[in-house]
Formats: sequence, structure tokens, C-alpha cells
Amino acid sequence: MSPAKHNVLGTLASRTDYATATAAIIAAARERRAFTASALAVHALGEARRDIAYRRALNSLDLAMPDGQPVRWALNWLHHAKLRDRVYGPFLMREVCRAAARENLPIFLYGATAATLEKLAPALRAWDDRLVIAGTQPSRFRRITAADAQAIIASGSRLVFCGLGCPRQEQWVHAMKPLLPMPTLAVGAAFALWAGERPMAPAWMQRAGLEWLYRLGQEPRRLGARYLVHNPAYLVGLLAQKTGLRRYLVDVQPTEPVYWG
Repeated sequence: MSPAKHNVLGTLASRTDYATATAAIIAAARERRAFTASALAVHALGEARRDIAYRRALNSLDLAMPDGQPVRWALNWLHHAKLRDRVYGPFLMREVCRAAARENLPIFLYGATAATLEKLAPALRAWDDRLVIAGTQPSRFRRITAADAQAIIASGSRLVFCGLGCPRQEQWVHAMKPLLPMPTLAVGAAFALWAGERPMAPAWMQRAGLEWLYRLGQEPRRLGARYLVHNPAYLVGLLAQKTGLRRYLVDVQPTEPVYWG
């Protein structure tokens, strides 16, 4: 069974940790069962508040992990989750790859560029040389088809990592769920980080929930509007939800999976 979910600003976030999330994902891979997961940061929750189709896609996930410390803090504050750590997408990818290697479950890498995937593959095998990468596919920026899913199945993979970034990756995972008999995991910036194309924030900044500040310092023009708008809105929204000034209803109506991948 998937971990319990709780309402954070209208999006369902899972009360989970690395061990529980990894076990759920590997169980689905072992059983050849569709299973969708993503690691949610504040940016994803902000996008979900303004885009109902995206919010529905997030709420359809089997596992929506607290990727950012602020999401973990929200679960603890609003729902007394007592989580001691977040479930950071790149670190979860490492744990799942190690578990997949032990159980001989081949993986598939979807997203980013061919150059990134070429650097990523050896980095993943360095964790455990038994890891089998059954196939890779860079993002093609077009509507997915049944043939795309069949190519993944034909590769012999048993689970898929998607590294397209928010919100594209969750849309892709949502669209692929009816087509793939295996878990699909959206892991955000993990591809670029493990490929060595982007530095990881210092551990103390990660623990303090300041990873956004580190990234803002690296890419102020691209990320300035995102953080300066989403972060204050997130804090105000949490306060409104906690005090009962506003009710955030969870929308779980099915939405047609449409995605250009």
C-alpha cells in the first residue's frame, strides 16, 4: 500500500520517508505494476494552485513525496506527520537505483538531452555496477504516443525515471500510467545533478530549507520570478489553511492525460 496522503494547499502530499518510498516503488517494479511517483517542491504546489489540470494530475499520483524541506515542514505543521527528513528526488533516485541493481530490475531514463544522458549513465552505474540501464530517450517535445510506451516496454526495463522538470515531468508520468506496466518516477533536477552539469547545494543549506536560495544565486534571471512569487504565496497559503481562514479542497477528478514529451 502507498503511504497516507494529506492536503497541502489542495495538493495531496505523501507522509513517507526514503525507505518506505523505495520499498513501494521496488514492489511495483517487481510485480510489473503501474505506479506513479514524484518528489514535490514548493514550485509544484504553486503551479498546482493555478492549473487545475496539473493539480488533478498531481493528486492522481500514487506517491507524492515531500522533496523540499518546506513541504515536509507543512506536513508536520498541518497534519502532525512527524517526518524527520524530506524525500529529495536525487537521493531517492540513488536509493531506488541501488535497490534495482540488487534485484536485477533494469531501468529506463527519459528526459533531458542526449549529452546529459550520456554522462548520467556511468554516474548511476558507479553506485552499483550491477545496475542495468535498459534504454534512454531524450525529450523530444512532441505529443507522446502508444508507440513511445511500447518502446520502453520492449527495452526490457522494469521502472522509468523521468527528468523533465516541473510541471512537464508529472504530466508525462500521468499520461504514461495507463500505458506502462511499471513504476514511473519524476525526479526533477536529478539528471542534471548526477550528470555533473549542475552543482548540488551544500548539505547545511539543504537541511535549512535554503536550497532555493542557492539555486537563485546560480540562475537569478530564470528563477527570480518563480521564487519571489511562489515562496511568499506558499507561506501565506499555509497560514490560511492552518488557521482555517481558507479551505483548500482536494480535486481528484480524472483529467485527460495530454502531454508533449
